[in-house]
Amino acid sequence: MDTPRRTAAKALTWQALGLLMLRLVGYALTGSVGVAGGFALINAGLGLVSYAAHERVWARIAWGRRTAAGL
Repeated sequence: MDTPRRTAAKALTWQALGLLMLRLVGYALTGSVGVAGGFALINAGLGLVSYAAHERVWARIAWGRRTAAGL
């Protein structure tokens, strides 16, 4: 199972990529850097929390995992 610190690092790097992509798409659709940035920041905040929670929940679910004894 990943440590909470690893989960946080994965979430941060994933959200940085998402922030960039959403800002580019937002700018392409609105033509406004400010509106695009606002959408991207809101999405990044919500996504960061959602991703970290999702990872921690799945880390506790054994279904679909292979163990050393089960190989």
